[in-house]
Amino acid sequence: MDAHQEFRPDPDTLLAHIQGEERQKNRGKLKIFLGYIAGVGKTYEMLHSAHLRKHEGINVQIGYVETHGRAETEALLEGLIIIPRKLVDYRDVKIPEMDIDAILEVHPQLVLVDELAHTNAPGSRHPKRYQDVEEILDAGIDVYTTLNIQHVESLNDVVARITGVIVRETVPDRVLDEATEIELLDLAPPELLQRLRDGKVYVPDMAAQAIEKFFNEGNLFALRELALRRAAERIDTQMLAYMQTRAIPGPWPVGERILVCIGPGPLSERLVRTARRQADRINANWDAIYVETPSHHRLPKAAKEQVWRTLQLAEKLGAKTGTIFGLNVADAMISYAKKHNITRIVIGKTLRTRWQEFVFGSVVDTLIHHSGPIDVYVISSQDNAPQKAFEMDPLLPVTPPKGYIGSIILLMGITLFAWLIKAYISQTNLLMLYLLVTVLVAFLWGIRPAIMTAILGVLAFDFFFVTPYMSFRISDSEYVITFIGLIVVAVVISFLVAKAREHAFAAEERETETSTLYALSQDLTVAKNIDSILEAVTRHINEIFNWECVFLLPEDDRLVVHTGSPGLVIDADEIAVATWAFSHDVIAGYDTDTLHSSRLRYIPLRSSEGILGIFGIRPTDLKGVMNPEQSRILTAIANQMALAIERANATNVCEKKE
Repeated sequence: MDAHQEFRPDPDTLLAHIQGEERQKNRGKLKIFLGYIAGVGKTYEMLHSAHLRKHEGINVQIGYVETHGRAETEALLEGLIIIPRKLVDYRDVKIPEMDIDAILEVHPQLVLVDELAHTNAPGSRHPKRYQDVEEILDAGIDVYTTLNIQHVESLNDVVARITGVIVRETVPDRVLDEATEIELLDLAPPELLQRLRDGKVYVPDMAAQAIEKFFNEGNLFALRELALRRAAERIDTQMLAYMQTRAIPGPWPVGERILVCIGPGPLSERLVRTARRQADRINANWDAIYVETPSHHRLPKAAKEQVWRTLQLAEKLGAKTGTIFGLNVADAMISYAKKHNITRIVIGKTLRTRWQEFVFGSVVDTLIHHSGPIDVYVISSQDNAPQKAFEMDPLLPVTPPKGYIGSIILLMGITLFAWLIKAYISQTNLLMLYLLVTVLVAFLWGIRPAIMTAILGVLAFDFFFVTPYMSFRISDSEYVITFIGLIVVAVVISFLVAKAREHAFAAEERETETSTLYALSQDLTVAKNIDSILEAVTRHINEIFNWECVFLLPEDDRLVVHTGSPGLVIDADEIAVATWAFSHDVIAGYDTDTLHSSRLRYIPLRSSEGILGIFGIRPTDLKGVMNPEQSRILTAIANQMALAIERANATNVCEKKE
């Protein structure tokens, strides 16, 4: 089979790709000329590219360009139509700004807009220039624009630590993510410093001392690396989306990406730290995943808590974490690795004995044999001492005593029935009755009672129906082969039935989670205001977990407690924890590493407009940690609630305008 036929396009990525193409049909294309600092030639290159487009017959006009008096840049303005700027009155001062109305009226095919991160003068239609650009794009006009890496929102704190300068004008990361094309303008720091000394770099409103501090060679190298990395991340995202939408199996070894598979064992935390060190050593991104198999529900509570703590550790260390579902750990890992262009897999040395590996198989061996071009790193424990794993037999779950008692009762009943009809049917058919009972026991109570039933059934058949009767002696040696075959068939069938029950149980858990979220989404869809949204979420939280919840929404620059579970009262200390979670956009409180002494866990309600409020959860009957399933459901509920509140706010704004 051709390798390209073994995989199907990732449905989520394919849907996002199709939706993006639909949005782009009537929208202009955005090209960003990205640099790591002023003076690398962004505006010059933008104007040069504009002339090339003009020679192709494209109607190119200038919406806003700053030449800063550079002769070579001003020379490129010749031959391009400049749309006059608009003067905005602010405190008796005329401030020239881009005239967005004039641009929309002229409606060129391509417009040039310099300094994307610029803050407009008070009284302008939009506070930020990138918002002007978005309106121009929505009108179907292509835009060329310029941006420095220090103005990217997610890198703001990093730039501040490197340079000691806090950049106030920032652009949301989504603007870069939604850009059709990004062109990186690069210049060696020594050459840029020479241009600065020659007076060819314009640095507005900065004293000589600040210029010297900001434009030192160390800062330039660091900012240059940030720009290169951000551009590389975008290219990597585009390449990964291309592979997933076309069902191309990876990896494409254009860059390193590490995957670490964690489990409930004691070695998982060391695996995570090892993967982090490897990622740092080769400057690679890394993922940490837990493969949830149908037998996951039989893990002891301590093992589930270990998995969750390890995932939290990986996230703190910078990994992209997640839980995936699969019938087989090795197959699920290989599938994930090929879909996400993983080049290295880090996994722990098995804790099973040799006979267990022979009977049940080895995840490590399967990975090595089926990984193809993906490197597999097997990590052992730090010493030679054996580590105690969480005890859970993957094939032989503990069965309550009633399962064994029920098996014996069924076996006695079928023996009595066979004794009554032995004169009318052959011994072969009598033997099939015991096989039928074994399968029934496997379906009702699992594989342990089924194995017991198979052995006792063979003994009962030998004692009552094989000559000499009422004896365990066998007169015909062929019966030995028959008995061995019966036990083997019974065990195999019992195993398959038991595994089918596990798969059905896992599917039922997934179906329950999906139906729960679907029911909540229906209630949120018909909710007309914020109060009805909060009431719906409170009801569903109580139905799903039997937990209490509370909601805090911002009013007059502070968080105010809104409706929640009856009887749940939070004091000033709890409100302080919620306020911290709101201001820092971080989950805090119960069972987290931040303000963990709180009685509640506080989850920010994130939307495209920012943080809309805080969702507080109080587990009334839970000890220890929240497991991954509960955290996953709570996150999904918080996301749905944020979308519903955002929609309700938009509806209120429209009604007020009317």
